[in-house]
Amino acid sequence: MPRILVTGAVGQIGTELTRELRRREGPQNVLATSRRSGPPADEPLAGPFAALDVSNPRAIAQCIERHRIDTIYHLAAILSAAGEEQPQLAWEVNMGGLVNVLEAARLGQVRKVFWPSSIAAFGPQTPLVSTPQDTIMRPTTIYGVSKVAGELLCDYYFRKYRLDTRGVRYPGVISSETKPSGGTTDYAVEMFYAAVEHRPYTCFVRDDTVLPMIYIPDCIRATIDLMEADLSHLRHHNSFNVAAMSFSAGELAAEIRKHVPDFACTYAPDQRQAIADFWPRSLDDSAARREWGWQPEFDLANMTRDMLEKLRIKQNRRC
Repeated sequence: MPRILVTGAVGQIGTELTRELRRREGPQNVLATSRRSGPPADEPLAGPFAALDVSNPRAIAQCIERHRIDTIYHLAAILSAAGEEQPQLAWEVNMGGLVNVLEAARLGQVRKVFWPSSIAAFGPQTPLVSTPQDTIMRPTTIYGVSKVAGELLCDYYFRKYRLDTRGVRYPGVISSETKPSGGTTDYAVEMFYAAVEHRPYTCFVRDDTVLPMIYIPDCIRATIDLMEADLSHLRHHNSFNVAAMSFSAGELAAEIRKHVPDFACTYAPDQRQAIADFWPRSLDDSAARREWGWQPEFDLANMTRDMLEKLRIKQNRRC
């Protein structure tokens, strides 16, 4: 059985990835870590947990040795909008943390490292529709800059040290279990929470803003499926485009209203609109489909239905 380390394990993706990995591999084989001293009291992450600061290379190396880690999912990061508030910290955590993880993995004889890139890696010169797998990037945020640099660094470690580095470029991620924090696509999740709580929502991007999104079950499946793929079939091993659906903020609100007719949404774009304007509207993920069989299961309609159902169950538990 693999011995797995997950950094950023209490975040939006990390929480559900850790849960699924423990379901597959056994709780004792998956170490969840975060800068926090423990998981949130209301988060049922049953299994080993440790505090770990990815900016501390010695702590990472000790963690790998102590727990005999052979596979790492490195998710700890400061996201796009939050990164613009503290760009120096974002670089230290996002890029410095990745350097520390890769070097500790190399020296600790770790077999595989998953590190996610993002649609934030693209920029104003990138084609916005069916954004190619290989294209000009030149992002405008520190988060995006760290993602481009990280893709190249993962390539370097693969070529020079034969460290098996893999990853996808996540689009906006929609999930019901953990609220996102500091991302430009957070409005999508915030809309759902507002609808279930029967309160109006003010969206921070225009109603015609179209961005690629992915529902968390597809997100987790893409992550694990890529890590389980035959390396000999992978040419773009660490930065695959993965597409599931693209929709505007207005289209999402309209879909929600099919289930919650009184949902009221207004639009007041803020500084995050400028970030969204330079991100792709749709992705060409033919490389992922060809090289490791990627295929999403959720579109806007069935994602909306499932998301609202899960949030209602969650809300009832609290009552």
